[in-house]
Amino acid sequence: MLTNDVRFEGFTSRDWERFLALWKPRAAPTQEASRRRGGLLVVHDGKVVRKMVHSERGRRVPGRAWPVDLGALAAEERASWVFVAKEGALETFMDRWAQRTRRGDDLTAQLLTFATIGDELLTEGSIALWPNRLAGVRVPTEAMVQKALDILCPDGKSLLLGVFHEGDLDTSMLLRRRGKAFDLFAGPDELRPLLGHMSGDWRRDYRHLARASELRYGPLHLGVFVDRDVFLQLQTDASPGAWARAVAVRDVVVTPMPPVLALGLLADAARVLFEPASRVLPRVDPTGLGTPAVRGIGAALGKVLGVGKLEGGLGFDPLEALRLLLRRND
Repeated sequence: MLTNDVRFEGFTSRDWERFLALWKPRAAPTQEASRRRGGLLVVHDGKVVRKMVHSERGRRVPGRAWPVDLGALAAEERASWVFVAKEGALETFMDRWAQRTRRGDDLTAQLLTFATIGDELLTEGSIALWPNRLAGVRVPTEAMVQKALDILCPDGKSLLLGVFHEGDLDTSMLLRRRGKAFDLFAGPDELRPLLGHMSGDWRRDYRHLARASELRYGPLHLGVFVDRDVFLQLQTDASPGAWARAVAVRDVVVTPMPPVLALGLLADAARVLFEPASRVLPRVDPTGLGTPAVRGIGAALGKVLGVGKLEGGLGFDPLEALRLLLRRND
């Protein structure tokens, strides 16, 4: 998704830290302070654990019998995730990597090869993850990624995320499309001198950011502007219609809004009607005949509205994948 000569600019160290903090896995506020932290790396030979290292607590005592329940092991070692590799798995990975990579492969092709080999080793049992949050999500092909990219951002246009906090621009991220991939990854530092006077109300000030980005980098295809706390909440909110509701009440401002996104938001709003109905019907419909019909209507509406375009291009729902990666329950 990035060109070979992609340019990174416009991030001070503070801007970059704020941007990375947006994508940090986290639990609900009541659980965040007490949840388990760090990960556990385990190497075994099929019968005995040969090495075990906690990313925050250092080396742990090896020698326990294998296999073990990974969830129980994580609880015992106070780890939020566990990565397990059988002896020789790394060599197998590198051999397959060498066989499949070709001179001239771009970053997208290399990342997809990396993910495909990792998925194969997971299936074979050479490596294991706990929790495997993306279990069942297939690795897209390069053609699928290109199709989704064409839907998301046409050539010559840009995507912009502007995040505000307490009346100021907290951080931002702009991706500009050139040819088959993005050639620019830009932060807010280059835009701040162009913003002019800001009122302290981000629902007004987002216009200054949108205008500044177009003056500096060219036309926008999609702009998403939001308060930081709202954005963090929406990332892990699985309730039907959460994004559509936020856009409707201007907790999130989307402009420009491509047609495919507008249709997706309509379908998300429709879930508010059809998903609760499909849960309630079994209680009042003992025959069970009504529930499939309601679900079928909801699915058909989603197809009519075109919600499946981006999901169909990738083979999975990217927002659901993001939620699974960021949400922590342990």
